[in-house]
Amino acid sequence: MSTEGSGPVRFPAMEDAVLERWEKEKTFEQSISAREGKPVYVFYDGPPFATGLPHYGHILTSYIKDVIPRYQTMLGKQVPRRWGWDCHGLPVEFEVEKAMGFKSKRDILEFGVEQFNDECRELVLKYADDWRGFVNRMGRWVDFDGAYKTMDNDYMESVLWGFKTLHDKGHVYEGGKIVPYCVRCQTVLSNFEARLDDAFRPRRDMSAYVKFRQQDRPDTFFLAWTTTPWTLPANVALAVAADENYVCIEHGEERLWLAEGCLGGLFDEPVILERCTGAELAGLRYLPVVGEVIDASAHRVVTADFVQMGDGSGIVHIAPAFGEDDALLGQQYELPAPNPVRDDGTFSDAVAQYAGQNIFEATPRILADLKSSGLLFKQEQIEHNYPHCWRCDNPLIYRAVESWFIRASALREQLVENNSQVNWVPEHVKEGRFGDWIRNARDWAVSRNRFWGAPIPVWRCDQCGTVEVMGSIAQIEARSGRKVEDLHVPHIDEHRFACQCCEGTMSRVTGVFDCWFESGAMPFASRHYPFENKQEFEQTFPADFIVEYLAQTRGWFYTMMVISTGCFEQNPFKNAMCHGVILAKDGRKMSKRLKNYPNPMDLMQTHGSDALRVALLASPVCKGEDIKFSEESVRDVVRRYHLLFWNCLQFYKTFTEIDQFSPSGDLGQPLDNVLDHYLLHELAALESDIKMWMESLDFSKIYSRIEVFINVLSTWYLRLNKARIWRDGLDDDKRQCYEVLHYALSNFARLLAPFMPFLAEAVYTELGYADSVHLQDWPSIDRQYLSYELADEMSSLRNLIASVRNVRETNGVSQKFPLRSIRVAGIEQAVLERYAQFLEEELNVKQVQWAADADEWAQPVVVLIFSLLGKRLGPAMKAVTTAVKAGEYVIDEQGVLVAAGQTIQPHEFERRLTVRDTLNNVGIVENMVVWLDLDIDASLKREGAVRELNRRLQDLRKKAKLGYTEKVDIAVLGGAYVDEILVHHEDWLKSQLLVQSLLRSDLEAPLAVDEVELPEGDPVRIQLRRSVLA
Repeated sequence: MSTEGSGPVRFPAMEDAVLERWEKEKTFEQSISAREGKPVYVFYDGPPFATGLPHYGHILTSYIKDVIPRYQTMLGKQVPRRWGWDCHGLPVEFEVEKAMGFKSKRDILEFGVEQFNDECRELVLKYADDWRGFVNRMGRWVDFDGAYKTMDNDYMESVLWGFKTLHDKGHVYEGGKIVPYCVRCQTVLSNFEARLDDAFRPRRDMSAYVKFRQQDRPDTFFLAWTTTPWTLPANVALAVAADENYVCIEHGEERLWLAEGCLGGLFDEPVILERCTGAELAGLRYLPVVGEVIDASAHRVVTADFVQMGDGSGIVHIAPAFGEDDALLGQQYELPAPNPVRDDGTFSDAVAQYAGQNIFEATPRILADLKSSGLLFKQEQIEHNYPHCWRCDNPLIYRAVESWFIRASALREQLVENNSQVNWVPEHVKEGRFGDWIRNARDWAVSRNRFWGAPIPVWRCDQCGTVEVMGSIAQIEARSGRKVEDLHVPHIDEHRFACQCCEGTMSRVTGVFDCWFESGAMPFASRHYPFENKQEFEQTFPADFIVEYLAQTRGWFYTMMVISTGCFEQNPFKNAMCHGVILAKDGRKMSKRLKNYPNPMDLMQTHGSDALRVALLASPVCKGEDIKFSEESVRDVVRRYHLLFWNCLQFYKTFTEIDQFSPSGDLGQPLDNVLDHYLLHELAALESDIKMWMESLDFSKIYSRIEVFINVLSTWYLRLNKARIWRDGLDDDKRQCYEVLHYALSNFARLLAPFMPFLAEAVYTELGYADSVHLQDWPSIDRQYLSYELADEMSSLRNLIASVRNVRETNGVSQKFPLRSIRVAGIEQAVLERYAQFLEEELNVKQVQWAADADEWAQPVVVLIFSLLGKRLGPAMKAVTTAVKAGEYVIDEQGVLVAAGQTIQPHEFERRLTVRDTLNNVGIVENMVVWLDLDIDASLKREGAVRELNRRLQDLRKKAKLGYTEKVDIAVLGGAYVDEILVHHEDWLKSQLLVQSLLRSDLEAPLAVDEVELPEGDPVRIQLRRSVLA
């Protein structure tokens, strides 16, 4: 895997080589078998629908599902990783319908249910190979060969057992309720399906103010507002707020009743004829606006708590067949609930004038008819958030439908208790999004009037109505006397048997399970529990970890919690992580049509999977936030992580090969060398921090800490150790440096393994290890290396360096020009003197001096914390602020500040240093103040110029692809200023570049040439070639 002689490393090609090795050596399988007999770490892999290729949401989740098992494996646990396929339900049926050109359920029935389900079965695994290739390229390890499929008989049998268990415990009932309904798919949806993803989205609809004629006053009308005019044929009542005032106003020759609080939005100067409360209107009767009077109980005014005085007229039209509040009100007042809408969303013959018309398409005609009959007061288009089907994208309606329900409302207390035992990331989900949802859990409609799914295992007698619920294939076979070959419809419906209570025949009820019920049964159904693997399941339930995106708090997380609570009285998982949504760079949803995101496979082939992994997992999306994703973020990871670390590795390899060093594993006394000690401190601290942050699953902090270590290694340790490494020979000090570097690189590769598995493997191999890094244990770094005092010193030095560079930049003084001196206050003299040589080299300064104080450069100021003081001090805040700015305050020994007669506690203000107004050559960082001598004379300019020459010539070495140790000839062609520079600095320049010959005339056959602009003088031409004397 060495890149020697191949030019710049290509990380995607490196990853391809790693994948080949893993496949050849069966590394994943080894990682499982090597932990046989160890404690098992269980994570549930939520089954994706196999109806398309993976998107960025799948990719993000997969990366997390790879990091956790790799890490837990290194901690000594066995982590089975079994893939699963969600095979049933609307997603699959909808894709088949599109492929077959079907427009309705009638088309399926005409085609044949058996043939349709065969098409579904064939479609399900159409993309299986593509998924496998994609997930493998990501570097995620998972068992595809042993994948469970929700369409397998074993899985479905466990689903049946789960339903029967819930039924036997009293958690299942059959009934009619108002539920979300898709007229295109002709099936019920659960209340949480209507809230998945962006199911609620803006939609333009026609709203109307409709006049309902009072029965005993032909010139008087109740003015009601509706956003669903198609429900008017099902109207049976008008609702008002009992305690609100209502008025009857003059409107031409008519009289209109409406809420007094809604007058302003509809009329400019209304003439009020009557006033009363809503309660006084109750009982008044009116005539229907569509159709005939239904019966004596209908078409009257009733009171309701849900009537609002915001939009509308304060009078609500009630259709119990099409609204949850309406249905409850209908039960309260014993109102009829006519339903003139067929399953396909068309009007039935009960509304003759609109029979056969789609309810949404009929709306304009309904309004036109109302207008022509004088019953339409006003109509207007509104834009409102409206629920849509999560699969076919058609608008939903709320409709009274018979279904089988899980009594989730009765499980609320147990759900809340079980949730209290779960650790959620982000933490707020526990009591927030998920906690709120389960505290208000509604009964869950689990049957679907569809075809491709596990069957509802209920048989009903055609005579006496007796019901039997079957919980296993054996029970069905025992009752029917026939072998069950396939649990899917229509095969399962061939199993009929005699009723045990009468002479009737028992047949299965229509319908299949909601696919969310099937996926929610995954913890036990994927193991065919309780028919097989009973002990294995019971010993590993609940799972240690699950992860999905935030909306699954109302999807898979929720369904698992309901089913596990109902069946086992147990939470199904111990730790749950929710991530946010990945949006396109423009902030919009990623769209194939808009092509507003990069192809993920192309991205991995360009930059590598590790880079994509880091870009996603280090982002706020892992804290439940939405992010805007761009290719630039992935490219940036390669620069900040890969290249920097790989260059460190190659630097180590180059010089250890020159010195023929072989690591012994004996670090000697690294604590004797402060840089060695500091690097090992950072390594030990990194290992400790990763373990701490893995407890809270804070990936952003982990990747940030990894980047810090890479920077310490590259821009601090190796940079400050160059002279130590470059000197000739392999003395004890240099050997110790190499031992420390090898120890740090090899252990860092192991720490990196779960988080950047490809790069970790490549580095570990480059270091000479034959076994995979992913078969190693988590490294235990000796705690004796931890020295936070040393780390604080190094942090101060790095901050000091940053401050000096900032002052240089502010004053336009290039870093390449050496300074005569800097003076530093606010740091221990011994610390500064210990690192003076480092600082002088790093900062390009002749002398670093310590200062006892910084009084002549900086002055202390007090900064009041207004967020704490404003509310407490109130009007006195202004006087305190004025006094503090004027310096009219005292601070006592306890740190309490007194100003303008007010006492300010130590936590309510900060003391800082600020540069005195007349100075621009002073920097302040933390408590340190640094003064720079910015006077650059001719000799310093010459040094700066030769440093620039050196930098550009080093670039030529790289351009010519020369090794670190190859000697060169160079030519420097310029005028008198160049002569002057070389008189003073030729030897230094030659030593930096390994120059054999420095010429002032053109080279023959140079490998690289360039032109340099120096601070003074004419442009200088430089040339470089491999030395002819080498």
